[in-house]
Amino acid sequence: MNKQDLLRQFSLNIPSYYQPESLNRVAHLKSESLRKAAVLIPCVDRKEGLSVIFTKRASHLKNHPGQISFPGGKYEELDPSLSHTALREAHEEIGLSPSQVQLIGQLPELTTISRFSVTPFMGIVDERYSSQIDKNEVDYIFEVPASYLFDPSNLFTKTLQVKGKQHQIFAINYQTHFIWGVTAQIIQALQVQLHHSIYQQHPS
Repeated sequence: MNKQDLLRQFSLNIPSYYQPESLNRVAHLKSESLRKAAVLIPCVDRKEGLSVIFTKRASHLKNHPGQISFPGGKYEELDPSLSHTALREAHEEIGLSPSQVQLIGQLPELTTISRFSVTPFMGIVDERYSSQIDKNEVDYIFEVPASYLFDPSNLFTKTLQVKGKQHQIFAINYQTHFIWGVTAQIIQALQVQLHHSIYQQHPS
């Protein structure tokens, strides 16, 4: 998958839903009790194809310690928009300059068990970017080829019965990395959108 493939398939359209069963765990949370946050899905435009930057969160963090995630964080009052939040946090966490990111769209808000309402933004990153990791936030970063990440056959899905309700969980393995939780929910929604676009363009 290259930059033009992603731009064509994403087409700035918002996915219609996250998997309903994956939202059961947070269905009891009231929207007014949630704090706003944003993450950046940074797709690096390399000659051999797109890859996606992930962070491994520092193990001492209060929320989601040690998990694999996209760069991002909570909205601050001085942020003019949530897209600014995503870019600011990516700059603070991994040194990614906003001038090297082209935002191409966003996904719907997603509620987390830690009481955040997270808005993901998709961005194309110049391959010449350089990273400067804030060790207070991030242990390290790594990249996953977009062709692997957005392939539904690489996503693990399991439905659990908890207190009489069905809960769906997603995960994806890449090398030694295990991606799950909210990050995997976002990946699943992207897979649905991108493959729906492919189907519309190339019907069987």
